[in-house]
Amino acid sequence: MNSAIAVGPVFESRAVRSPRRYALESAGLFGALGLLFFAPLAFGAVESWAIFVLEAGSTMLLAIWAIHQAANGELKILSNAIFPPILTFGALILFQIASHRTAYRAATVSSFLLYCSYGFLCFVAVQCLRHRWQLKAGAVALSAYGFVLAIFSLTQNITSNGKLYWIRTPRLGGWIYGPYVNHNHYAGLMEMLFPIPLAIFLSPRVRRPHKAMALIASAVMASTIFLCGSRGGMLAFVVQMALLAAILTSRHERGKTAVALGAFFSLAFAVLAWMGSGEMLQRMTSIPVETRTELTGGMRWSIDRDCLKMFAQKPVTGWGLGAFPEIYPQFRSFYTNLAIDHAHNDYLQFLVETGAVGFGIIVWFLLSIFRSAFAKLRASPTDLNAESALAALLGVTGILVHSFVDFNLQIPANAALFFVLSAIAAMEPRFGSWHIHPEIKLGAAPAMRRRSGSHKRTRNAVTAEL
Repeated sequence: MNSAIAVGPVFESRAVRSPRRYALESAGLFGALGLLFFAPLAFGAVESWAIFVLEAGSTMLLAIWAIHQAANGELKILSNAIFPPILTFGALILFQIASHRTAYRAATVSSFLLYCSYGFLCFVAVQCLRHRWQLKAGAVALSAYGFVLAIFSLTQNITSNGKLYWIRTPRLGGWIYGPYVNHNHYAGLMEMLFPIPLAIFLSPRVRRPHKAMALIASAVMASTIFLCGSRGGMLAFVVQMALLAAILTSRHERGKTAVALGAFFSLAFAVLAWMGSGEMLQRMTSIPVETRTELTGGMRWSIDRDCLKMFAQKPVTGWGLGAFPEIYPQFRSFYTNLAIDHAHNDYLQFLVETGAVGFGIIVWFLLSIFRSAFAKLRASPTDLNAESALAALLGVTGILVHSFVDFNLQIPANAALFFVLSAIAAMEPRFGSWHIHPEIKLGAAPAMRRRSGSHKRTRNAVTAEL
């Protein structure tokens, strides 16, 4: 049996694929989407059983992909700019475990397994996301999921009895919103999801009825970031909108940009006014007071200072991934009867746990995302590659901003979606500008009708055999 290995960017191909191959590719992609849908509904996948489902499910998807490759007698791997830093960070964690440089080996091993599940989801998504219809179907599915989850969260908030899904009381209390115990983590999820329907709304190729549905979905999802009362989420949203405005105005379409963003903001504010903006305004006006409190000795600021002391003792490779809850009590500089499991700053927690080496790899990871995404936005601002990069980049930016004041990336559901969006933002251009028969609907199956007996493509579309 001959074996072939192909590594590199691959574009949509005219090569004919068997229904079985299409089914296996789609099984991997939509299996990954299924796990991303499951994790937030399972309270953010913070409990052992949900973490097991996430880890086992991602491993099964990788195994299905590997079996498919073995059955074809070849190994075809599509590259991605974030794969090298992901592998390097994984090697650092293994080094911590093997060299006993972790303060709590069991926690680091558990964190490594969870990190592997994120990597597997990224890898499978990149390998299986090969066709326009898959990208469109995935975008529609994520938009619909986010919209339904936002409606559920609004309903639960209005009729709240202090329980998750109206039936489960959180063991340690919390500020419930949607399926999350912590409203900040719900906001983090919506920061990543609402840019997807917003990008659909801004696309020039989407029909008006579909634009209207996308606008409603994105506005409702964005409004819940404010209605849930997350100040970090509000800050992240402002930064996301500033980045979007900067990208759109760079295309010299300021009039269209103003109209589009005006429609989005108008509908979002209408939802806020309808659902009750009193609590939201109270939270917004409390931001300056809370900020002064934190800067003059609040708990979060104290934790940040303690983190720097922890880093100073082990500055190279850190205390071990996942070891923060076990080590922090030794460095805590204030009294509290609360269990502090995470620093309210993802960057400082990673600095403590993985040291300067790990933090440097994280910077490499982030630079790879933004460099690849902006390259696509500059090369062809309005094609499908750029639109997918824009949606993913806005989502990634939101959670990165929020991570300065919270620990969203320590929540498996949010971290998994963050990694998949990062892979999409950094993905090489692979969706050619094919002219599809107008009867093909958004998210339809890949069986395309030929126009004038053959597929037509633009001059810049590139094809290669898969």
